[in-house]
Amino acid sequence: MAESLGVAVSTVGRALADDPRISPRTRLAVREAAERLGYVENLPAQMMRGGSSRMIGLMLPDIRNSFYATIADALSTCCDAAGYQLVVSIADSAEAEARHVRQLASARAAGIVIVPTPAPRPETCEMLARIPHVQLLRRVRELSPAWFGIDDMECLRAGTAHLIARGHRRIAYIGGSGDYSTGADRLAGFRRAFTEAGLDLAGAIEHLGPPADPRFGAEAAAALLAAAEPPSAIITGAVQLTGAVLQAIAGRPHSDGREPAIVGFGDEPSFSWWRGGLTAIAMPIQELAQACGGWLIARLQNGAAIEPHSSIASAQLVEYRRAS
Repeated sequence: MAESLGVAVSTVGRALADDPRISPRTRLAVREAAERLGYVENLPAQMMRGGSSRMIGLMLPDIRNSFYATIADALSTCCDAAGYQLVVSIADSAEAEARHVRQLASARAAGIVIVPTPAPRPETCEMLARIPHVQLLRRVRELSPAWFGIDDMECLRAGTAHLIARGHRRIAYIGGSGDYSTGADRLAGFRRAFTEAGLDLAGAIEHLGPPADPRFGAEAAAALLAAAEPPSAIITGAVQLTGAVLQAIAGRPHSDGREPAIVGFGDEPSFSWWRGGLTAIAMPIQELAQACGGWLIARLQNGAAIEPHSSIASAQLVEYRRAS
């Protein structure tokens, strides 16, 4: 291969290892020639020489809804186009997170995109400090200074303000606890809408719990509907909770014969069954994931350091008409 390309054998090896000392043009020529010849890289040998694999890890807390599934799909497409392979890891606890990061480090992953747990273990932070990585959605101070996320505070502020503008004063929020950066920001946005409207926070009802647990959402909704003075509107702070609340409302109508107005976090295709009015907080998840993956890959290819970076995507409210 080296002879046909007119380059040294060492240049071929460095090009296949994505060595930044080799020009992008030469790297591309070497990879095209390797593909034509059916060349298969000896990854163990490469890693013994101190190189990294062509693997990029994606660490998610859950993949049972289209929110995270969309992220995985978008990042996989992004990685594949750049010659990398995406490996998905599900870690919903600090213990699992540490174990999976250790495995990715052992496999010499080129980089990691991580939706972190709220309090990563010290050893997790130490291992990630040696691997190029970027935080997605959630943000933890001890990890990478690069973060791609959503304006969570504004999402919930706008959704709550939407309800207030339509005359609602007794509004319930069902969302995640402040343990997560996303949960804290969304709760702050809910409260901020009341303050900006000059309303008493006594009308702001809060049910906080695990955002990925539909059972919590269903129980919170059932308690609200059974209350002596139920809310006239409910807003959710997680896509799993939105589905659970809709299911609960469908099974137990409002005490005065009317259903509460709903602003639901997320724009799941599965919500199309809902017969009532629904305002969805829709987010450009696919675009956000692609931007995150592209940013990380560009730095891996150029050998650049992971410098401080923040990219914030905005959501929009999408109203669905009540089915006739």
